[in-house]
Amino acid sequence: MHDVIAPVVDASFLAEHPHAVLADVRWYLDGRDGHEAFRGGHLPGAIWIDLDTHLAAHDLPATEGRHPLPTPEAFAASMSALGIGDDTIVVAYDDAGGATAGRLVVMLRMLGHEAALLDGGLVAWTADGHPLQTGDGRVADRAAFTVTAWPADRLVDADTTAAQAAAGGVVIDARAVERFTGTVTQIDPRPGHVPGARNAPWQSVVSTDGRLLSTEELSAHYARLGIDADHGTDAIAYCGSGVSACLNILAIEHLGLTPPRLYVASWSGYSADPNRAAEQGPHS
Repeated sequence: MHDVIAPVVDASFLAEHPHAVLADVRWYLDGRDGHEAFRGGHLPGAIWIDLDTHLAAHDLPATEGRHPLPTPEAFAASMSALGIGDDTIVVAYDDAGGATAGRLVVMLRMLGHEAALLDGGLVAWTADGHPLQTGDGRVADRAAFTVTAWPADRLVDADTTAAQAAAGGVVIDARAVERFTGTVTQIDPRPGHVPGARNAPWQSVVSTDGRLLSTEELSAHYARLGIDADHGTDAIAYCGSGVSACLNILAIEHLGLTPPRLYVASWSGYSADPNRAAEQGPHS
């Protein structure tokens, strides 16, 4: 566990690291079946990771959000069963620019494991003419993954998030504009956002081919949100349920900046507490 590889890699990295585990983390907010999508076509040799089963806990209070982190023991058991061990290099992808695969990458990297997002994922892979494989994918051999506590310095709770946003600190919300402003409630308990948060839709950092924007474009984008090398910003990232926020975290780390801390419960957890204030409309 050295965490030395870059947070975002391209297809050439796979050629140079043939033993890396390719992880397909497709998941859809609209209810489509990610496993069926995987069976229909995935990168050769990839395994499918179920976000709901492998990367989230269940049966917790609503204020913990829709996708709370699994216990360290449950996460280690899942990774072991999937063939991901302490020394495994993991490259994760999806078909949404990293909006779901980023969750696995952030979870592994915060524990010190070598993990990266495949830039462009399935979209770029097929656009570049690479083949796909159909069916259930390979059966992984069990690996040894050490149980490690989630690092407190990479995570924040609702109180810390609310206080930082209220004080004018940088708190970014990865949801689409209409969900941030409250125009559309969709799956969330209440409309709006954490008062003082800034909207940073994950879609804004991905180009039409699924790849991240250039470093120059990303730098300008995050600087507008108050995140750059000059201000030493200690940012907090959230979204609907702690998933798409991870793409912002990785994109910021990709720029060589300190990655934001993650508010895992995000808006699904925050808005489940009727005593917490909500703000609607754009950030002023």
